[in-house]
Amino acid sequence: MADYKLKELLKDVPYQVLCGEDGTTVTEIVNDSRKAREGVVFVCIKGAVADGHKYIPDVLKKNVSAIIVEDEIDLKAYGTDADGVTFIKTDDTRIAMARMAAVYYGNPSSKLKMIGVTGTKGKTTTTYMVKAILEQAGYKVGLIGTIETLIGSEQIPSANTTPESLTLQGYLARMVKAGCQVVVMEVSSQALMLHRVEGIEFDIGVFTNISADHIGPGEHSSFDDYMECKSRLFRMCRT
Repeated sequence: MADYKLKELLKDVPYQVLCGEDGTTVTEIVNDSRKAREGVVFVCIKGAVADGHKYIPDVLKKNVSAIIVEDEIDLKAYGTDADGVTFIKTDDTRIAMARMAAVYYGNPSSKLKMIGVTGTKGKTTTTYMVKAILEQAGYKVGLIGTIETLIGSEQIPSANTTPESLTLQGYLARMVKAGCQVVVMEVSSQALMLHRVEGIEFDIGVFTNISADHIGPGEHSSFDDYMECKSRLFRMCRT
C-alpha cells in the first residue's frame, strides 16, 4: 500500500493533536501491539480482553510514527520514548480506525455494490442464496460471513461473523482487485455496535428477523440495545 500523511487518513475523523505533527508520514495502520513497527500508526482499541492504551509503552519502543487514543493520557509518563511520536486524540478510536482503514485501502466499498444482511437467524443462509442468485445472473460476487470470506476462488476461514474494520476494508480492496462487482456480507449486531462497518454505504440492507439473543455480559445490555444496534444498518444503506 502507498504511504499516507496522517492527516489524509484522518480526513473524516474529528481529532486533536496532543503532540507532534499530523503531517507525519505513516506506512500502515495497526491495532495489535505485536504488529507495531517503525513507521506505522497504532490505534488504541478497547477490546473485551485488552485495552490498547495499556500497550503504549511497548509500541513506543518499536518506533511507531503515531498513536491514536481516546483516553486522557499523561505524555510525561512516557518520558523520552514519546519524543518524535505524534499523539492524536479522538472521541472513539473504533470509529477513527474504520474511517482511516477505508481511506487507506482506497474506499473500496464505493467501487462495489454492497449488500448487508442482518438478523438473529438466517444471515448465513441468506447470503449464500443471494450470492448464488447473483452469480446465475452473471455477476462476480464476493462473500463475507460467519463461515468464510470468499474472494474469487480464495476461501478464508472466518474468526468473526463480520471482521474487524482493518481486515474488512482489506478484504474489500482485494475483492475490487479480483474483479468482484458485488459483495454480500453478514452484518452482526456486534459489528454494528463496535463500528466495524463504519464508513461503508450499503446499496441494499436485508433484515431477516429478530429475537432475544446475544444479550448479556460482553454482548448487548438489553433487547432494546440489541434492536437499536441491528437498526443501525438501515441508516447506512440506500435501500
